[in-house]
Amino acid sequence: MNPLPYKGYAGQYLRVDLTRGTITKLPLPIEWVENHLGGNGMGIRILWDEVPPEVDALSPENKLIVATGTLCGTSMPNTGRLEFIAKSPLTGIYGDSNAGGHFGPELKFAGYDLIIFEGKAPEPVILWIKNDEVELRPAGDLWGKGIFETENRLKIEARDPELKVAAIGPAGENLVRFASIQVTYRRSAARSGMGAVMGSKNLKAIAVRGTKPIQIARPDALTNLSINLHEKIRTNEFFPGTHRFGTSGLVALMNPMGRFPTKNFQFGSFDKFEDISAEILHEECFSRDVSCYCCPVSCDKVYEVRSGEYKGVLNSSVEYETLNSLGARVCNNNLAALLKANEICDDLGMDTISAGSTIAYAFELAEKEILPTETEDGLRLEWGNYHTMIELLIRMANRQGELGNLLADGASHAAKKLGGDAVKYAMHVKGQDISAQDGRAQQSMGLAHVTSTRGADHLKAFPVIDETGYPSEAVRRYGQQYMPELVDPLATKYKAMMVKDGEDYGAVIDSVGTCKSGGTFVLAEVYWKETAQAISFVTGMEMDENRLRMIGERTYNLQRAYNALHGINKNDDVLPWRFTKKPSTSGHAKGSVCHLEITLPEYYDLRGWDANTGLPTQMTMERLSLQSEFERMQDQIMTGKAAEIRASLQWSTPYTEDVAEEF
Repeated sequence: MNPLPYKGYAGQYLRVDLTRGTITKLPLPIEWVENHLGGNGMGIRILWDEVPPEVDALSPENKLIVATGTLCGTSMPNTGRLEFIAKSPLTGIYGDSNAGGHFGPELKFAGYDLIIFEGKAPEPVILWIKNDEVELRPAGDLWGKGIFETENRLKIEARDPELKVAAIGPAGENLVRFASIQVTYRRSAARSGMGAVMGSKNLKAIAVRGTKPIQIARPDALTNLSINLHEKIRTNEFFPGTHRFGTSGLVALMNPMGRFPTKNFQFGSFDKFEDISAEILHEECFSRDVSCYCCPVSCDKVYEVRSGEYKGVLNSSVEYETLNSLGARVCNNNLAALLKANEICDDLGMDTISAGSTIAYAFELAEKEILPTETEDGLRLEWGNYHTMIELLIRMANRQGELGNLLADGASHAAKKLGGDAVKYAMHVKGQDISAQDGRAQQSMGLAHVTSTRGADHLKAFPVIDETGYPSEAVRRYGQQYMPELVDPLATKYKAMMVKDGEDYGAVIDSVGTCKSGGTFVLAEVYWKETAQAISFVTGMEMDENRLRMIGERTYNLQRAYNALHGINKNDDVLPWRFTKKPSTSGHAKGSVCHLEITLPEYYDLRGWDANTGLPTQMTMERLSLQSEFERMQDQIMTGKAAEIRASLQWSTPYTEDVAEEF
């Protein structure tokens, strides 16, 4: 029974001590609900309270939080998301990763809002949950197995094809720093290395089956709101393309903009992009549509390679990011090989963004004769060599050979180990690889990469209004007074405002358990007002737009403050030199660079952060009811402890000086 005064929540969570093998069911604290909602809002609260900055991300003292959100499992559109939160093995600072599908709602249906894993099991284990029955079971026979076999065997053992599974593959077991957690096969909680945290704890999988209903405070009001929003999403002007292609449809849009990273960001357009476009993917490989929980969009697809060298390869969740990272980023235009590489990442459990980015980094080092020949392990490291790409994915996941082991830590870590000129070509921010958006073609995205609290990332702020020009939505959200600069991707004006708003709203979305693509940022029918209404109808909690904005700000500032405990500050809000020193030669972005010198100071001012340090001020933290958190942050900085931890982080600082090169 839910002990909270609010509906919508299961009202309890699990604390699993893997070292002792104990499982405790605890009531969900009301303070977490009222101040942080759920998801990554609760996740950063727990990290702040329980994981000190001195803790190594791969040690038993790190904690893995698996958290549903306030709206997860309800009738609201796209409510199948959940968060995995921990200190990141890739960056050494705040980390989280988000996945869709059906696992999140199933956990809530079983009667739990979140799980906190702590310690390390002596031997590999699985957490089994079936409503009130929760236990740890041995998993030694599954250790070393891929995701596909793991999930199949668990379903057979449970005699239940509806069992929902979150598992790691060999990459997580081998502590690859960008290892993913795969949720029901193909949905990936990919970024920030959450799979390595799971592997460090000897936790192979979480298997969940739940049949309990979610209690709704105002069911009729929620039903009416949900029906209205489902209809609006389906009639949105971008629905047909998003439904037909999913995010893969972005390839043809981004390439002419010069926003499609190619050859490790040497270029922003790929001359063979049509070979890996959504149209070719759909024509040659489409099998059927797939939906996450309560999603009207069905942007996910099943694809099959029907002929050639990789005949029989079966994929779903082939995202724009993957088409770039395992395609243009490494100059690979072989679509079948790209799908094979995606299948390998899904089965072995790796983030395709960091995996492809790391391989592109290795290819460029070889091209520039920086990587020692003996380190290449007999492989032909050359642009477009998809056989080498596929072999490197396998070697990285298993830490095979000198090169496989080096790259398994990611490009930013490899750069620090290699040193010298190798540092120049690692395209990352705060240790995390930059995703498939060249900020020279979209000023808001260049800013978003440096202000993201989990390192380079497009989904924290998710600025989409100025990607290709979205004037009607821009006016609806912000007003006519910000036009036309707001929708001009190369203009700097108002971009700080949009990034801050996106980060605050994104923090709320990641805390309530809805999707950023389906109805919020892309098919933009659900915004602050609608989300606040939904929370009120589901929970009975008094919620309006102002209070919701405060919660979003609180979450984002607490994430920034947590990073500050690790010595992260303004000096780390930088892009590699290619983005600020080398004008783009591609598409509409030709001649453009990222102007952080304009957008970043404006962003700090809007945030109420100190212009000299890039950190939240006392006034800002007190306004957000984070007074004691500010005092702890200041003490960590003033005593020099933060600087000591920053010096111990294992990734290279992005190279920011100009580099002479010929294309």
